[in-house]
Amino acid sequence: MMEEEELEFVEELEAVLQLTPEVQLAIEQVFPSQDPLDRADFNAVEYINTLFPTEQSLANIDEVVNKIRLKIRRLDDNIRTVVRGQTNVGQDGRQALEEAQKAIQQLFGKIKDIKDKAEKSEQMVKEITRDIKQLDHAKRHLTTSITTLNHLHMLAGGVDSLEAMTRRRQYGEVANLLQGVMNVLEHFHKYMGIPQIRQLSERVKAAQTELGQQILADFEEAFPSQGTKRPGGPSNVLRDACLVANILDPRIKQEIIKKFIKQHLSEYLVLFQENQDVAWLDKIDRRYAWIKRQLVDYEEKYGRMFPREWCMAERIAVEFCHVTRTELAKIMRTRAKEIEVKLLLFAIQRTTNFEGFLAKRFSGCTLTDGSLQKKLESPPPSTNPFLEDEPAPETEELATEKGDLDQPKKPKAPDNPFHGIVSKCFEPHLYVYIESQDKNLGELIDRFVADFKAQGPPKPNTDEGGAVLPSCADLFVYYKKCMVQCSQLSTGEPMIALTTIFQKYLREYAWKILSGNLPKTTTSSGGLTISSLLKEKEGSEAAKFTLEELCLICGILSTAEYCLATTQQLEEKLKEKVDVSLIERINLTGEMDTFSTVISSSIQLLVQDLDAACDPALTAMSKMQWQNVEHVGDQSPYVTSVILHIKQNVPIIRDNLASTRKYFTQFCIKFANSFIPKFITHLFKCKPISMVGAEQLLLDTHSLKMVLLDLPSIGSQVVRKAPASYTKIVVKGMTRAEMILKESQYIKAEGSSTVYP
Repeated sequence: MMEEEELEFVEELEAVLQLTPEVQLAIEQVFPSQDPLDRADFNAVEYINTLFPTEQSLANIDEVVNKIRLKIRRLDDNIRTVVRGQTNVGQDGRQALEEAQKAIQQLFGKIKDIKDKAEKSEQMVKEITRDIKQLDHAKRHLTTSITTLNHLHMLAGGVDSLEAMTRRRQYGEVANLLQGVMNVLEHFHKYMGIPQIRQLSERVKAAQTELGQQILADFEEAFPSQGTKRPGGPSNVLRDACLVANILDPRIKQEIIKKFIKQHLSEYLVLFQENQDVAWLDKIDRRYAWIKRQLVDYEEKYGRMFPREWCMAERIAVEFCHVTRTELAKIMRTRAKEIEVKLLLFAIQRTTNFEGFLAKRFSGCTLTDGSLQKKLESPPPSTNPFLEDEPAPETEELATEKGDLDQPKKPKAPDNPFHGIVSKCFEPHLYVYIESQDKNLGELIDRFVADFKAQGPPKPNTDEGGAVLPSCADLFVYYKKCMVQCSQLSTGEPMIALTTIFQKYLREYAWKILSGNLPKTTTSSGGLTISSLLKEKEGSEAAKFTLEELCLICGILSTAEYCLATTQQLEEKLKEKVDVSLIERINLTGEMDTFSTVISSSIQLLVQDLDAACDPALTAMSKMQWQNVEHVGDQSPYVTSVILHIKQNVPIIRDNLASTRKYFTQFCIKFANSFIPKFITHLFKCKPISMVGAEQLLLDTHSLKMVLLDLPSIGSQVVRKAPASYTKIVVKGMTRAEMILKESQYIKAEGSSTVYP
């Protein structure tokens, strides 16, 4: 029983001494120890085995036991000291707490005393400064009263003087005095309840009304609506009256401006009435010459009469533009059948030149509906006509020569706030221009076709570069001229109509000039294939394109590539020119796809021509008696024939596609994809075949492989590394052919007399 009780006690003690991992970690951090007895996972058996690893070590058991007992006694002493030291801790803590509470009470008492003294001091200061504050308020009120009385005196005197000067028309003095009176009157807004102040305010308003009516009457007398201007010209009285009008109700100023401009343009309305000969478009220059003379006359006679900030010269020009636009629109509606393209373009050019003249002379600050055009970023330099800087409207010619592409670029003109202020009236009649461009482009395409037939295909290219047909550059230069002209007139529906015309003739150019002039091949079903050439009888010579035909195909390919890139630029330029709401309607994707089709057809023709030229050699290979070959020699004659055709065609194609290297690479890839499978097909036809024949075919295959790898630079003085994509295709295809022949050799080695691939 005693033993059981002791075991239970030990188990309970172990349970009590079992600490959580967090507590154990904290103890290890505070009291680090390397003693195994301090470890949480202490094992007595392992510890004893460590002390007595062998039987011989048991001889020191007494010494070890004594050390452990000594350590136990030391631990007991330490524990006893710590326990005794904690006996008085609680009593000391309570005593410290009581002392702290007493100190806090003393501190609160001192704070209260300080607060009471501060309140007494504040009360004492208030009593001392009460009289001073009263004096300050009295001083402030007295100052305000004096200031108000001074203002009242100034206002009363100013109103009297203002009324007297108004009657005497002393506008120079009135301008300065009126502004001062109005500034003083602002101080009395809160005193309007006082009858005398309200009366002075009403007198000021009455004086302003009288001044306005008097000034309008003076201007009406000087510049009557009916009759001529006063011979004596502007007077100092009117100049000072304008200064007064600046201070009065803005409606007075607007009325003066309106009457003066109306009187100034009255002669114009008479001279250029709708029934006058000079009113028609062919004499539109006279309108602009008249207003230029009037502006010069205004500067000489009236330039100093009106304040500079009124911008009277610009206002006269703007009103002239509005009147002219209305009159031109009216007369063009009446005589719409008489409008011809040349006449319309002449009037448009003169009008845009005049708008440019206004932009140079005036800032456009008086335009109520004018807004600056969206700035176009300067495009990068290129031979593409749609990437060139556009000339200013006043220097744009009706015809653009091809040589203009080589001229140095001019800096772009600044934005014109007057753009369209007159020329907008021509927009409803731009259908005449669009129809004319449709007709001109049709004639241009027909001329291109006739020139091509007359001049024949382009000459073989001996220099490094592609032969682009000159007609494509002419076409796009003409497109640019049309686009610039139309965008100067309208950025709305006329631009969409012009885009439709562009699309129509881009397709016609692709069909009539490019696809229509590709060399035709003899096929049963027509089209751009040469399948008939793949069925030549043995020993016959395959039909091949001549040197001129190869150059023509390459020229058409280069032209189509140029047209594709330029059409993309044309689309971007059209989107820049047109209104934002119409951008989605500009889409030349179909035309770009058409040129891509021409490029693909041209490449396919070149591939089929070279492929067909190699067909007789492959046919000869499959007809050879390979089982009778007795020894391995140099490459076979059919390999020499294939290499000969490659050396004849590829350098010509490469030289003529030098400006479009990516399409030459496509040609090489397509030829490899066509020739290698056909070669492997003919290999399977070479049966039966002997061991020596298989070795000869393997040698021939290796020779063809090396030639194909060198195909992009064959016959060239400059050796370039073939594109990785092309090399991968050749290596993969020809390696398959070599593996077929090596398998046939393996079968032969197994004991067969002949091999069938």
